[in-house]
Amino acid sequence: MTYSYVLHGIGREARMLFMRAPLAMIPLLAAGCIGVGDGDRSGTVGESGASAESRSTPAAEVDEGATTTAFSYAGPVLDLPPEPGDDSVPRHETERDWAIAAGMVTWARDQALGTLPVGELVAIIGTTFVGTPYEPGTLELPGQERLVVNLRTFDCVTFVEQVLVLAHLVRDETVVPDADPESGRAFRDRYRELLTELRYRDGRIDGYGSRLHYFTEWMNQAASAGWGADVTEELGGEADPRPIRFMSSNTHAYRQLGEDPALVAGIRAVEARLSEATRLFVPEARIAAVESGIRNGDIIAAVSTVDGLDIAHTGVALRHDGRIHLLHAPLVGDSVEISSRPLADRIRSISGQKGIRVLRPLDR
Repeated sequence: MTYSYVLHGIGREARMLFMRAPLAMIPLLAAGCIGVGDGDRSGTVGESGASAESRSTPAAEVDEGATTTAFSYAGPVLDLPPEPGDDSVPRHETERDWAIAAGMVTWARDQALGTLPVGELVAIIGTTFVGTPYEPGTLELPGQERLVVNLRTFDCVTFVEQVLVLAHLVRDETVVPDADPESGRAFRDRYRELLTELRYRDGRIDGYGSRLHYFTEWMNQAASAGWGADVTEELGGEADPRPIRFMSSNTHAYRQLGEDPALVAGIRAVEARLSEATRLFVPEARIAAVESGIRNGDIIAAVSTVDGLDIAHTGVALRHDGRIHLLHAPLVGDSVEISSRPLADRIRSISGQKGIRVLRPLDR
């Protein structure tokens, strides 16, 4: 079945406004955070990776320090019909996913957003997914490793990946979604190619071990391939000397490692390589002082305090009232949202996080 979609426009004045603050008034949910074992692939304790966010703040205090000024941002821009049939059956891609991808690219081009810097475009597109359900383990389908294109639900890393791919496709006018069957196929092929470049080592799928499970490796590869620049050093980052070893130390948490123990040696080799390289991060106490150097659309990686784990959570930076907030897919809240607290305050309130790394999306 092929899906159709309805596009909602935004005016030129709103497009210009976004350069100062992200675009339709929608109430914010309180910022959430994920718990140990939620399955976020930023190296989470769970089947898809290695992460751990935990609150140090009692629930009654969660909104202390939250912004009281309404956010302005794009919000949902596509009307899609309900998906027919049994949506509980895991699938690596659906016609609904492609309707969302094609609709989003078409919408952004209709709004003339392709001329914006890619980071601003990442931020705008990201806000259109506010309210999209959070779902862990969407990459952990039965059978052999294959590319999953899922824009119906996200974890914290797949959210970052999908909006980054969409932003680059908006700017690549050599691909035209749904103009005719041939161009539709070319659009899908290009989407799969870009997503594979981001998610798998050297842009090639070669089993479970080829997926970039640790977000440190994801960032390193993205920087090397021109997707972004690691600006953590510019923000005054300091070295994180701790070894990375979470997956090999917790093989019971990963289905594929249990099914094929031979994979563990490859994971250990990756961990050793990542541990040998210098990793910089901005400590939580200094984030507020340097946040003026963080831009809309920068990719934020929250550094974990868990032994052997590099990154606990990921999201996209949004500036509001002079402060940086986090656009992300958290477990608490159950859907994509913008943190009500500024990023610096949010990180300090979470015992499982100690600072941030920052990757700035680049035009390619």
